This record gives sequence, structure tokens and C-alpha cells, in this order.
Amino acid sequence: MDRPEGLIAALDIGGTKIAGALVDSCGALLARSLRPTPASEGGETVMASVEQVLAELASSPRWPGVRAVGIGSAGPVDASVGTVSPVNVPGWRDFPLVPRVAAVTGDLPVVLTGDGVAMTAAEHWLGAARGFDNALCMVVSTGVGGGLVLGGVLHAGPTGNAGHIGHISVDLDGEQCPCGARGCVERIASGPNIARRALSQGWRPEGDDVSAAAVAESARRGDPVAMASFDRAAQALAAGIAATAALTEIEVAVIGGGVAKAGDVLFEPLRKWLGTYATLSFVRDIEVRPALMGTDAGLVGAAAAAAQSLSHLGPFRAEAGSL
Repeated sequence: MDRPEGLIAALDIGGTKIAGALVDSCGALLARSLRPTPASEGGETVMASVEQVLAELASSPRWPGVRAVGIGSAGPVDASVGTVSPVNVPGWRDFPLVPRVAAVTGDLPVVLTGDGVAMTAAEHWLGAARGFDNALCMVVSTGVGGGLVLGGVLHAGPTGNAGHIGHISVDLDGEQCPCGARGCVERIASGPNIARRALSQGWRPEGDDVSAAAVAESARRGDPVAMASFDRAAQALAAGIAATAALTEIEVAVIGGGVAKAGDVLFEPLRKWLGTYATLSFVRDIEVRPALMGTDAGLVGAAAAAAQSLSHLGPFRAEAGSL
């Protein structure tokens, strides 16, 4: 397909930062803006920071070439009505982000997705899921999110949350998750829960760092409690991936986020457990790969998701150089 002319203004909104960029049809970020998220403030204060990011982007001489705005936001989001309710931004509950952004960008088309879906779009376009028509991409960090590509097309779902693997239950009698269910992948495999479980089993850090990264470092040195905590997280992730594969026949699972930085401490037991859970003939060959797009995934993915959603920009493609 021909490359779409023009640029997409992308926003990546989370609990700690609001990032913006102008993204071209090759995935290059031509202008950037960044503000801390005033997460403890009221909703209008947070929106003011979004407007500051947009104003800085609009000051770029390239802004007249912008054809749409793509937003990847911490969730829950509801793309069907354009609202966001990020758990870590209390001032935004059913906040009408899409119409507010449209109002300050001259009524440009605005496309909203969850941050896990945006990461998935980026990895499928230019990252570790490139070349696969069916993929699950996951962010394993303070929470566990994700998104799906099915039949070569980003599948965001009606509200922009499809693929949220973190709230698949993999332990029916497990601990209650903040979402209300029991035994969710997130309750077992997220960074804070890896650290919490290790501490409860007697792990003690060398210093004051009680993060999952510190647990991973102890695991590399052979600490059995730290290794066991990562093994349990890997088991939960493998069960969730295998369940998703059985439903959708994904070919690859891409894992990013802070916990994925543990490297082989996570990926070796994950691949082992996947062999235990992905036993059906049509899911046995699923690949597991680390994400490649890094901190720019949210921005690149928000642009890619917007390009797919807006028919006049053409469908999303996995090949580099086309949106």
C-alpha cells in the first residue's frame, strides 16, 4: 500500500508521565514533548498538562502536516465513548479525554486505545511481533496488560481494551485481585506481587531495594526464594499465554515492561512452563520473545493504532515504512 501522507500526533499517558510526539509513516518521532503527570491533582490539572504537551507539539513547524491524534492511555479506557479512568490517576474517572483533545487540536480525528494495545501496535509494526499475523503482546510491570493482533490487524475491541491478559484467572482459588476476581495473572506475575511473594517467603534484599528488579538480581545469584518467586510468575504468564493461544491461535507472545528486563530469570522458566500448558497441537509452536520497542512503544503504537482506525489513512500493516 502507499504510505499515507502527513503525520500523526501521538500521546502516551500514564501515572508518571505524559509524553507526546509527531510520528511519521516510517515510525520516526520528529518532535517530542514530555511532562510529569500530576496524578495526585484534580482532573483539570492533569488535562492542563496534556494541553501543554499538545501545545508544544503544535509549535513545531511540522504540525500543519498532522492528520490525526492517537492516544495510548493507562486504563481502564472506553474508546466507544472516548473516556479514560486510569487507576493511577484518581482525578480522571470517566474523563472525556477524546472530546477534550479534539477541542484543542482543531477537531482533528482522535483515536483512543489502552496502553497495552498501543504497545502491541508498535511491536507488530516495527518490533518483535513484526511479520506475524497473530500475536499477543504484553506489558509486565506494576500491572500486567496486553493486546492482540489477529489476522494481521490490531484487535483493540469496542472499548480499546481487548487482550488484557492480566485479568485472566489462572488460579481459581487464588488470592483476590483488586479487580474483584481471584487468581488473576496480574495478581501473581506483576512486579510488586513478585516482590511481595518473595518477601513473604523469607527473601531479604541486600539493601533497601525491595523491587522485582532486586528479586531478579538475587535470583541471578542463585537465591532459591527469589528464583521460586519468578518461577511462580512465569507459570502464571505461561498459563495465560497458553489460554490465549488456545482461543485465538496466536503464533508469538511478546513480553515487555520492567519485569521482562529480568531476562533469562523470567524467560527460561516461562518457556519451560509454556511447554507444560501449551500442549494442543495448534499451540505447541508458539514463540516467546522479549519486546524490542522500549520506552517509545506507547507513542509509536498510539500512532499506528490511529492509522489503522481511520480508514482514510489506510489499514495498519506490519511492514516497516507503512502505517
